[in-house]
Amino acid sequence: MATADTIIDNVLGYTLIGTQLQQFQALAFDDAGKIIATGKSAELVTKLPKARRVDGGGKTLLPGMIDAHGHVLSLGASQMQLGLRTTANLAEAQKTIADYARRFPLNQWIVGGEWNQANWKLGRFPTAQEIDAVVKDRPVWLSRVDGHAGWANSKALQLAGITENTPDPSGGKIEKDAHGKPTGILIDAAMSLVSKVVPPASNAEQRTALDLALLELAKVGVTSVHDAGVSESADKLFREYADKGKLTTRIYGMLRGTDGYFDKVSQQGPLLTYGQDFYSLRAVKLFADGALGSRGAALMAPYSDAPHTHGLLFKTTDEMHTMIEKVASKGYQVNVHAIGDAGNHQILDGFARLPATSANLRHRIEHAQVVALDDIPRFKQLGILPSMQPTHSTSDMNMAEDRVGAERIKGAYAWRSFLQQGSRIACGSDFPIESPNPFWGVHAAVTRQDMAGKPAQGWYVNQAMTVQEALRCFTLDAAYAAHQENTLGTLEAGKWADFILIDQDMLNMPAKDIYKIKVLQTWVAGKQVYSATR
Repeated sequence: MATADTIIDNVLGYTLIGTQLQQFQALAFDDAGKIIATGKSAELVTKLPKARRVDGGGKTLLPGMIDAHGHVLSLGASQMQLGLRTTANLAEAQKTIADYARRFPLNQWIVGGEWNQANWKLGRFPTAQEIDAVVKDRPVWLSRVDGHAGWANSKALQLAGITENTPDPSGGKIEKDAHGKPTGILIDAAMSLVSKVVPPASNAEQRTALDLALLELAKVGVTSVHDAGVSESADKLFREYADKGKLTTRIYGMLRGTDGYFDKVSQQGPLLTYGQDFYSLRAVKLFADGALGSRGAALMAPYSDAPHTHGLLFKTTDEMHTMIEKVASKGYQVNVHAIGDAGNHQILDGFARLPATSANLRHRIEHAQVVALDDIPRFKQLGILPSMQPTHSTSDMNMAEDRVGAERIKGAYAWRSFLQQGSRIACGSDFPIESPNPFWGVHAAVTRQDMAGKPAQGWYVNQAMTVQEALRCFTLDAAYAAHQENTLGTLEAGKWADFILIDQDMLNMPAKDIYKIKVLQTWVAGKQVYSATR
């Protein structure tokens, strides 16, 4: 059968081949969406004289960016819900809640979140009464920016049956005041007490959320994402979209937990690839602990700014190790959320108990945020991949050292320490907790600064990456972390033609401006799925 080849020429193209950066003027791919070659324009035109030619306008062409840790449906849902990310203080948050309630009078529940009390400089968590002051007739349930704490009004607490007599669930905490009454803040596993009474999203709402998420990901140049927590309904929806050719971003799925749906779906074994490599389900996401901002991350020693708490390990060591072994024994990659040094240590111990052959599954620790210095080499020794999110460092730098102190911070957000020992870091964003824009991630990785250029010298800049290293973490090494390095991550013959055109030369521009990069076009499997001009 005749093929219709395409050449994108007149570009400043970059791709990694192994550890080496290669430059090219043109990219050729076939009608199946697979790359034929990269090289000089004249050479490819001579080789493929009948190919359709597309003028790249002299713009920079990169492999499609891979986000190794995000939440696809949550990204779409966040655009449909109340958002407090940009609120500067509690009063502004209250006004935003009140305005949203007026705009959506028919919503039975008001849900959303992305609040961060550290930005409000409260020195404490907000309370149910502070929502009641603006909305008390309907339940309100708002998750913290890290997803590890929730803020409820009194109506929501009432519907959830939470009183002063409600005990803390395992792996969670119900914040209570001096009189023992719930304050409205629920941490980690305690959040489920409220979330389970929130009406689930309808099928139509889930489809809308997926459509919104795919549009947003294409707009920022993300051509593949590792979805960190796929439910049964999400799995079915992703397969349906793959069947219908409606996925414009590839999804590498991690099932959420080992109960229920895992027992059912794992009988068929991991779904290695589905729908022309647009979907796979070959990993499972587990949780060791909570987050640093809400002091739910499990630390070996007490928090430096709250000596009464060490945070929370969600499972006993035996329980966690049993879960890891259960998942690995079924042939799935085990990806465990671990933020505190005690959480990371517990999971490394669990991985150390697995048979040596299990290393072929490329198990991961998601976040690996605060790691004891003695534990960092164990990642390399055990073949465990650190899956890390660069913008977490710049978002957390306003409180991280307060939480862990000057000594433990040496093993926190420690990208250089991991790279120097030969670990391959899979970079992501943890959207919608952070923006899915990968250039914000590259900027944070390289500068260790916020977008205002602070701190001036970079925050623990000795742990920064080079631009080339950051590109690798968001492309080839992210693909490797999904067993996809032979099909994705670089622009080489035989791989999928997943690529982006951007408005600036990322490899040769001031690092401080990388976050300003705009995506002009996004192509997946040789098809254009986004154009900034349309």
